[in-house]
Amino acid sequence: MTQSASTYRLRGLDLLRAAAILLVLTSHYTGFVSHAPTFGVVGKVGWAGVDLFFVLSGYLIGNQLLAPAARGESLSLKTFFVRRLLRTLPNYYVVLVVYWLFPGAPLGGSGMAAPWRFLTFTQNFGLAYGQTFTHSWSLCIEEQFYLLLPLVVLALARIGFPVRLAWGLLAGGICAGMATRAAAYALHGHDAFMAEVYYSSFCRADELLPGVAIALLRNVHPHAFTRLLRHANALCAAGLALSVGILTCIHLDWPTTAVTSTFGFSLLALGFGLLTCAALSPACILNRIDIPGASQLALWSYAVYLVHKPVFMALRPHVERLHIDAGAPLTVVAVMGAGIAGGWVLYRCVETPFMRLRARLTTAHTAEHAFHRTADDRAPSSHCSCSGST
Repeated sequence: MTQSASTYRLRGLDLLRAAAILLVLTSHYTGFVSHAPTFGVVGKVGWAGVDLFFVLSGYLIGNQLLAPAARGESLSLKTFFVRRLLRTLPNYYVVLVVYWLFPGAPLGGSGMAAPWRFLTFTQNFGLAYGQTFTHSWSLCIEEQFYLLLPLVVLALARIGFPVRLAWGLLAGGICAGMATRAAAYALHGHDAFMAEVYYSSFCRADELLPGVAIALLRNVHPHAFTRLLRHANALCAAGLALSVGILTCIHLDWPTTAVTSTFGFSLLALGFGLLTCAALSPACILNRIDIPGASQLALWSYAVYLVHKPVFMALRPHVERLHIDAGAPLTVVAVMGAGIAGGWVLYRCVETPFMRLRARLTTAHTAEHAFHRTADDRAPSSHCSCSGST
């Protein structure tokens, strides 16, 4: 029964991951290959795939950090950062080297940030649309999140993890994101959309927090979380309705109104958060939908995200030179398939070996931790007391 539940839960989350990367692919195909509404409204709002990734990442990382904190266990920052860096850096650096080796057209944009900014994940600050490797902006926000959240959880654990304070910080972070977007709109208006809002960590961090809120609810209020999951399909319907409704509003007048600029991202993240929460229940309809290839695409999604855009940019001149209709179904399948295939190659050749290395290191650390914990349990009480005092 447990194994089955785990499988269903994974299928639901994988479906959301697959949907997220497909949304990004449609958006970038429309913007960089066809220059036409090839996918209709879906392509125009495909940027929301990144927002969905933010919510899913917020839950994943939040759960990794909050689960041991809720059990009263110590948090190993070394283990956490090693796991995260081995997961994210190898793929990223390989693609970054490709951009450095081929700085000209078609991969090159209007300009490229200094190398140290790419190495420190700060290139999203002041990033302008059309620059080289712009889609790395979301990785900057993720890496900054990986650095900040563990420190916050560790600080809360040091003072006994006051739950009200944890919820207060979450609410404050979401409100801060909305306030920052409101200020950007008031100061810059429509011109704030890219430079001041879209790529900014301060304006996007609140999209990670609904996922963290789900993790906090699951680990600190398990009974309430269990009761909530009994209504998984209602949560799924509400999340879908809210997400579609907000995307419709954004599509119609984004970013021409202060209301949409201020609340749009947060409400969209809330809708995606409801979908993510629903997917954690085996009874949710998301876990009963079996789409061939969805789990594989979800597994490759990080690598596909990194690779697909340079592949699109490299293929576009050939499509134009040969006068091929970029909106034709066969062309769409071929170009998008090439982007996915490129991601698969990166996943197999780079990500997989480092994931195996991470698994070995994690297994060794877990075994060592278990050994020392067992040794402490067998030690005399006076020794335990002394260890505790140090």
